[in-house]
Amino acid sequence: MIKNLKYVTSFNPKDTRNVAFMEIIHSLFIAAPSGILLIVVWELFSERPDTGRIWTVVALMAVMLMVQFFVASRSMVRSNLLVYDLSTKLRIKLGNHIQKFSLGFFKQKDPGEIASVVLQDVANFEGIFGHSIGNLASAAFGTVVLSVFLLIYDWRLALCLLLALPLIYPFLRIANYFVSRLGRKQIAARNTVGARFLEYVQGIRHLKSYGLTGQKHKSLEDAFDKLRRECIRLEAVPGPFIVTAAIVFEIGFISMVALGLYFLLHQSVTVPVLITFLIMGYNLYNPLKVVMVDYLVLRYMNESLNRIIGVLEEPTMETEKNELPLNYEIRFRDVNFGYQEKRTLQHINFTVPENSMLALVGHSGSGKTTVASLIARFWDVDEGSITVGGTDIRNINQDTFYSMISEVFQEVYLFDDTIYNNIKIGNPGATDKAIYCAVEQAQCLEFISELPDGINTRVGEGGNRLSGGQKQRISIARALLKDAPIVLLDEATASLDPENEIHIQRAIQELVRSKTVIVIAHKLSTIQNAGQILVLKEGEIAERGNHKELLHKNGIYRTMWDLQQQSNGWKVK
Repeated sequence: MIKNLKYVTSFNPKDTRNVAFMEIIHSLFIAAPSGILLIVVWELFSERPDTGRIWTVVALMAVMLMVQFFVASRSMVRSNLLVYDLSTKLRIKLGNHIQKFSLGFFKQKDPGEIASVVLQDVANFEGIFGHSIGNLASAAFGTVVLSVFLLIYDWRLALCLLLALPLIYPFLRIANYFVSRLGRKQIAARNTVGARFLEYVQGIRHLKSYGLTGQKHKSLEDAFDKLRRECIRLEAVPGPFIVTAAIVFEIGFISMVALGLYFLLHQSVTVPVLITFLIMGYNLYNPLKVVMVDYLVLRYMNESLNRIIGVLEEPTMETEKNELPLNYEIRFRDVNFGYQEKRTLQHINFTVPENSMLALVGHSGSGKTTVASLIARFWDVDEGSITVGGTDIRNINQDTFYSMISEVFQEVYLFDDTIYNNIKIGNPGATDKAIYCAVEQAQCLEFISELPDGINTRVGEGGNRLSGGQKQRISIARALLKDAPIVLLDEATASLDPENEIHIQRAIQELVRSKTVIVIAHKLSTIQNAGQILVLKEGEIAERGNHKELLHKNGIYRTMWDLQQQSNGWKVK
């Protein structure tokens, strides 16, 4: 486990040794009153008990209690600080690693499972340091020291007590097996609950509109019910074996008492020695009973640690290379791509000169969004290559690459923060003057001035306190502030009313000025001035050219154009 801890965090074994040392010191102070009590007992059994010595010992016990409180508080603070520091670094490490995955990872994994790793599994990891390691260290040390002490006093009675240790091993092994097996099932059930709950909350609007809240709530209830059953099994199945191990300890102590009385009757042991074993012998088992539970908890936590490692070992799209492009020309060379086993793009070849516009058109499912996603390197191509300025994008450092691209899509996501901070994401180092300039260029001033807190108004989760048009303009302001040389547009005006469309078209004109632009077009009237238009059909380029050239070909583009022109004249009677 220590090797795994080194792998997942900037773990320093010295930190753990310090925590373990503090716990050992703490355990010594916990055991001290029992030792002091022995001194009192021995004094009482002497021919002339010294009451002054007894009171001195009692005063020493009071001092020890105060020192114990101080040591315990220091130990707790140090271990908790270590835990919080490690868990914070681990969550940051997971976050930084996850953001480098391709989108294919998130299509294969349930969002609830990923959230469970970052939140719940890391919380389990905290328990390793917060409790288990300290308990194990103090128990191991205390058991060894106390065993040596008892062996010195009477090796026969000490061996009778220690004989219980190997006898509990089989029961621990069986309990460990069930914890490992049932722990995986419980974690899987927990992940399912997270996924179903997330699905239910995110889709509540649609469930209400179709009257399906009861049906979908049933699937959530079933997930919770399964989690409850798995949690009960995880506790109940290994439990009897731990109880049996505890009974073995009790039997060991009773056997020692019986043997001690036998030796006392035959005068082979003295009364003070027997009293010593009666007082200290039972203390030998107390830390071991705690450790038995901690041992199983560590086994369960190890499953969480393995899941964390599983995420950290997932391949990312990061590269150690950092080749810089000569310019911002984009070129597809014989690109093939598919989602899992389904081929989506086949033999795609085109070039987008620097500071020009390429429009992608075609029916739904033709591959338009896939081409834009490949340019943004949400996925890597299966075959062929995509270059920017002659450099394969797989050889460009991710941070460098994403600094070259701005995106404005139909579905805009805003964080639950102020408008100001959502725009500033585009360029965290931007000045207030640059931010307000982007706000003006994106046609945002009109609606921001009407909000109660202006640009400092919080937008809600996903921007749910704003209209679609307002969110679009904020996303364009963000892109303007970033001022990247490559712009990807998924027709931002496709589902907006005419008034918002006018504002956003003006904002887009500001955004794409002197940029290399790739636009996914739904309204063909918006791309008449594009330098190049690609018509996609079933993942292949069916036609290419500018607006006039494609109209003269009388192919797919001409058909789509004519249909849109006809639909513009439709009226509801």
